[in-house]
Amino acid sequence: MAKAASKNAKVKDLKASAEAKNYSKVIKAIRSPKTGAYTFKEQIVHKDKVKDFLAQK
Repeated sequence: MAKAASKNAKVKDLKASAEAKNYSKVIKAIRSPKTGAYTFKEQIVHKDKVKDFLAQK
């Protein structure tokens, strides 16, 4: 039989999942000036910093 998870482990998992909800994966399309082709920059960013990431060049 498998061991039951302790109460402390469950509390840590809830805290970690609550913290993970504050982050988003942001994908930004960047056009190459030489070829005109698009490349994509992906990053996991805190939800408060999304606009700053998209404003970067």
